[in-house]
Amino acid sequence: MKIVLAGGTGALGRRIAADLAGRGDEIVILTRMPREDLPYRQVAWDGVTVEDWAAELSGAAVINLAGELVDRRPTRRNIELLRLSRVRPTYALVEAAAVIAEPPAVWLQASTLAIYGDAGEAELDETAEPAEAPPQMAGVARAWESAAALHEAATFHRAIVEQTRQSILRMGIVLDRGTPALNRLVTLTRWGLGGRVANGRQWVSWIHVEDLLAAVRRILDDSSLSGVIHVTSPNPVRNADLMRALRAVLRRPALPTPALLARAGAFLLGTDPALALTGRRCLPARLQEAGFEFGHPRLRGALEELLS
Repeated sequence: MKIVLAGGTGALGRRIAADLAGRGDEIVILTRMPREDLPYRQVAWDGVTVEDWAAELSGAAVINLAGELVDRRPTRRNIELLRLSRVRPTYALVEAAAVIAEPPAVWLQASTLAIYGDAGEAELDETAEPAEAPPQMAGVARAWESAAALHEAATFHRAIVEQTRQSILRMGIVLDRGTPALNRLVTLTRWGLGGRVANGRQWVSWIHVEDLLAAVRRILDDSSLSGVIHVTSPNPVRNADLMRALRAVLRRPALPTPALLARAGAFLLGTDPALALTGRRCLPARLQEAGFEFGHPRLRGALEELLS
């Protein structure tokens, strides 16, 4: 299978590319700046303009991960950066798919469970309605998914709707070695700041990277898996349980972090306090109904495998 990856030079993109190349798929990376350390064919694009790169999409499987990291202060400028860095490349891919001779066979569109905002105690499956706020989470995610809506491209090319199977991957926090999310949690815990944040009751939806890679393979190959799909562990945990597991694996004590201190710390670190203070209790109903088996369904075991 030919895989065209937009956003393939980031940490998750590299992981997906290596995994799919390992099973024999042809990998093509769309990139603004080709890199010598990637062993795949790289095709230049600007993420905005439909040019010669569009031909690469013909009959291929498209995986769209393009977008800036969310780990930044939620200023108006940063929120617009997060939105445009996702929407513009997605629009370009849709426009390209609508004008080439043969539309993509499969389209895996990245998204995030943050689309549900701060969802409290509700258990959320794929039938849940997206939230309206906060803008840096639900707002950005809604715009990202809307930009990828292939049915709206029917005015350009009906075949893109009829021939392209699209799956929207609403992903939980991906736990992997050397990635910003896990590195931040590990660093804080090693500094003795690995206590619960605020009251610790906010839900955390997460997934081990190996399960994410297995889910991507399954969704690529399984024609029944289209539409919104939660790519997350079947066992979300509360923030207090996440931090407790980290302390146990890293053998570190810690004091709780009040909400006010969490906000101050986020400001000093240049990040968004909502990443720690909001939560979502999401379940991967579609994957489970399809018989997908998670290799790392429990948080403690996942952390031990990654950090031991």
